[in-house]
Parts: sequence; C-alpha cells; structure tokens
Amino acid sequence: MSVTEDDTTRRPPVTRRGIRTRQSLIDAARVVFERDGYIDSRLTDITAEAQCSTGSFYTYFTGKEDAFAAVLEAAKEDMMHPGMARIETNDDPAAIIDASNRAYLESYRRNAKLMELLEQVANIDPAFREIRRARSAVFVKRNAKGIKDLQDRGLADPDLDPMMASRALSGMLSRLAFNAFVLKDKGTFEELAFTATRVWCNALRIDHPSRAAG
Repeated sequence: MSVTEDDTTRRPPVTRRGIRTRQSLIDAARVVFERDGYIDSRLTDITAEAQCSTGSFYTYFTGKEDAFAAVLEAAKEDMMHPGMARIETNDDPAAIIDASNRAYLESYRRNAKLMELLEQVANIDPAFREIRRARSAVFVKRNAKGIKDLQDRGLADPDLDPMMASRALSGMLSRLAFNAFVLKDKGTFEELAFTATRVWCNALRIDHPSRAAG
C-alpha cells in the first residue's frame, strides 16, 4: 500500500458543497479513528458518523488508509500553525523559543491520540512510516531555519550545524511531548515547557531568565 497524493488521494473538490462533504468525512474519520483505533475502524463507521453514503466516501478517498492520511495532514497543519501569540522577530530569542515550544506542546496535546495512532501504524506500515518521516522533516527544516537566523544575528552558537542541531532538539521536544501526552508521564505542563525551553537555550548557548525571574 502506498499512500501518496499522486497515487491514491482523489483530487480535492472545487465546489463549496464538495469541500464541506470532504471535510465532514475527515472530521468523522478522526472521531472514529480516535475512538476505535486505526485497525478496528471501518468505512461504514466513518460514513455513519459523517451521515453520508459509501459512494460519497469513495468520491473523495480511495480507502481507509487515504482517509487516515488526510486526518494526519489536517493535524500536521494544526501543529505547524498552532496560533501562537504574535512575537516580534527582534524580541528576546529565549522568549521566542519558549512561545514556540509552548504552542507546539499545546497542539501536540490536542492531537495526542492521533500521534499515538501514527506511531503504532508506522511500525507496521511502510507507507505511514514514510508519512511520519516526511512530517518530522517539515518540523526539522522549519526549526533549522530559525536556528540559522539566530546564528546569523550572533545570538546562537555559530559552531553548530543548524540542521543537525534542529534534528536533535526537535526530536527531544517531540519525544517529551509523546511521553507526556501519550504515555502520561508525570509532570505539569509548566515543568514540561520550562525544561524544553531551558534545554533549547542551553544547547544553542542563548541567555535565558532564571526560573525565579519567569
């Protein structure tokens, strides 16, 4: 099975009705996947949740795998653009990192069940393993760009390779979030956010306020 836009995803609808129908199917699929898990979910459950016919489902998706990929794509967009508070680019870099980390952690918490399902399915399905890899690469590339910008401004360790540093720090943040919101590790959100930001700042040699000052 290969879940790629070229091979399996139907062309996106162009009418408002079609867009609404497809979105209702994505919303319904998410409900069903989170409720029943990926393996036990059925197309009939998704269409029943969306209150549409099986024929309508196949107008927009080629199967359950395609619908799951669409649900994951929507979650990725939420996590890439979580609606963090506006921060000027010339603000304190530690404040920018903290705001970004908090926004990511909040969005991960919203999508924790899907992240758990992706982890499970990726371990048995190469297509979803590739989706997970590509998804991670998007976050790593974005964070590497931010690190490079800080280096260019003389605010971060210039000896670090931006991409390698991003891989290390992004992986750390993702695993912290997985452990906290999927595995339910003990600890408060504030402790999680503080630790993530402190590690980022220490790794990049960026000055940061003390816990007492924050």
